[in-house]
Amino acid sequence: MNLAYIPSPSHGVHYLGPIPLRGYAFCIIIGVFVAVWYGNRRWIARGGQSGTVADIAVWAVPFGLVGGRLYHVITDYELYFSEGRDWVDAFKVWEGGLGIWGAIALGALGAWIGARRRGIPMPAYADAVAPGIAFAQAIGRWGNWFNQELYGHETHLPWALHITSSEGGRVPGYYHPTFLYESLWCIGVGLLVIWADRRFKLGHGRAFALYVAAYCAGRGWIEYLRVDDAHHILGLRLNVWTALIVFLLAVLYIVMSAKKRPGREAVVEPGVAGAASEGASGGSAEPTEPAAEGDGAGESKADQKAGEKAGERAEAKAGEKAGDSVPSPAPKDEAESAKKS
Repeated sequence: MNLAYIPSPSHGVHYLGPIPLRGYAFCIIIGVFVAVWYGNRRWIARGGQSGTVADIAVWAVPFGLVGGRLYHVITDYELYFSEGRDWVDAFKVWEGGLGIWGAIALGALGAWIGARRRGIPMPAYADAVAPGIAFAQAIGRWGNWFNQELYGHETHLPWALHITSSEGGRVPGYYHPTFLYESLWCIGVGLLVIWADRRFKLGHGRAFALYVAAYCAGRGWIEYLRVDDAHHILGLRLNVWTALIVFLLAVLYIVMSAKKRPGREAVVEPGVAGAASEGASGGSAEPTEPAAEGDGAGESKADQKAGEKAGERAEAKAGEKAGDSVPSPAPKDEAESAKKS
């Protein structure tokens, strides 16, 4: 018996009268809110307009949920379509089962549709929301804790997860809390992207690619600890192969993008007066970073120019009034005629 362990909730759902309140659903909803909220702060800091991230998220989130569920159902089809199973359960998202690979892929398609409708460059939008997505994943993983799922090998470490349910083939005991490992890893990924973005001024989708690569690096070893049923290829779980392939593609994109399109986008949202730019020198422009990311982009150059023009007009008017109060000198011809007389 472990003296120290992480307890599992006795129930993953509570009822408010006839209304079910599911812990898994709440974790997903809170994660989406955090991703949109923080993505909006970063978008404003890059020179975008407040509310744009939420408008595009209206497309991205539903697509992401559908994609995540499709990936799970396709890769674990035997849970829904084998003998003795009910295929209707494939639609019960609240019971768990969202594949992050499908969620990101189809969510990106939804975001592309929303960004195209707004005339927004998709890579810039992806860079802005990347850390928020990582934080959303960190929160969403706690939904697996409520459902007592996705744990690892048996362990006697002091942070072992105590599984008490015997439903669905579970064996009560103490296991590696892989949901917690991935949650902490995703927080680290989000912080890494924020730091690298500030340090290296990542642009043209490279911040998002860094998020993808860093997440895959962690998902590989965390997936290796899990004991739930999964398809294997050459002795490795399917998700390990997926993480490896996507990691290599993300790193390749970072390298190629840095060579072809160095720096950042000068303008992330056309028509916004506060769009960050480095002037019209024609060089690789990089937007000015705010003192504290997310606190606003500060006074824009357009506002500064407007203030300078207003000051010049005020000085000109003051000079005219001062000139009216001083009598003008007599013309030269009048002075000479006065001397002759």
